[in-house]
Amino acid sequence: MKVTALIMAGGKGERFWPRSRKNNPKQFLCLTGDGKTMIQQTVDRILPLVAMEDIYIATNKDYKKLVRQQLPELPEENILCEPVGRNTAPCIGLGAVHIRKKYEDAIMLVLPSDHLIKYKGMFLTVLQDAIKVAEEDNNLVTLGITPTAPETGYGYIKFNPGTIQGRAFAVDCFVEKPDTAKAKEYLESEEYMWNSGMFVWKASTILASLEKHLPKIYEGLLRIEETIGTEDAEAVLNGVFDTIPSESIDYGILEKEDHIYVLPGTFGWDDVGSWLSVERMKPLNDSGNVVEGNAMTVNVKNCIIEGSDKLIAAIGIRDLIVVDTEDATLICTKDSTADIKKIVENLKICNREKYL
Repeated sequence: MKVTALIMAGGKGERFWPRSRKNNPKQFLCLTGDGKTMIQQTVDRILPLVAMEDIYIATNKDYKKLVRQQLPELPEENILCEPVGRNTAPCIGLGAVHIRKKYEDAIMLVLPSDHLIKYKGMFLTVLQDAIKVAEEDNNLVTLGITPTAPETGYGYIKFNPGTIQGRAFAVDCFVEKPDTAKAKEYLESEEYMWNSGMFVWKASTILASLEKHLPKIYEGLLRIEETIGTEDAEAVLNGVFDTIPSESIDYGILEKEDHIYVLPGTFGWDDVGSWLSVERMKPLNDSGNVVEGNAMTVNVKNCIIEGSDKLIAAIGIRDLIVVDTEDATLICTKDSTADIKKIVENLKICNREKYL
């Protein structure tokens, strides 16, 4: 069966402010030092399985130009511009109707655009196994990450170790982000995986689930599908997408559907969710620091310091994040990274749009 991919690239990356901005969010930045942006890396790692002509990018309409610049070989019609954000269920459904329009049916890899995968060969092997499971019956497959710590920042997947299809386990339930005590309990039980937000299924399977569980979204998608490739397509998309409900694929479909399987992944996954991820992506110096740009440090330990041409002089600081850009500077403790979004929200409230 034909294998296609939908890469979701509409996020604003607010937790990576001030480098990630409204007009140039995280997925379009080079964060790993290899010269490629996050979305370019996402596309490159799946090319052994999916032809460029079968890769679709779902993004905010304001980011179409960025996608064209960074992925010039991608067919322009494969850039699916959402007029407004409606969460992951409508986004994935939009990709599915485009794939159905082209191929009637195909395997569909659903991947975020801003994840780090360290071991590409192992990742492709897991995807190939997931494709085999998805081809059987009406199976919905998710990639789970074998947990290495009691992480409270991820959702979890509880699986049934006694029910196996290929290398995949049947999913018992999806669990929201836990507190520390619950996260430790999940880790010790060895029956939970982190929810990576990566999925594999047939386009026909996910559309049938949308029709069953989210009929209002499905009805809107049908109207959009009818006009794909016509001169009315953009007007219908704009008119319909604004009216359909906002819903996540996890809550709207996966928590309600049967035939859901999870494959464990140990391929060096990181969701690059905050500035703390930088320590996992880049080498630390002898003092435990990540230092990039024009910086001079004296008695500095366990810090992340990023700048460019302007000199950053740091003395006697510990466990801080310092990020300097042309018009804004972030200084925060490592345990306060979740509050970066509060700064962004305050900027919106104060109408300081130029810093967003």
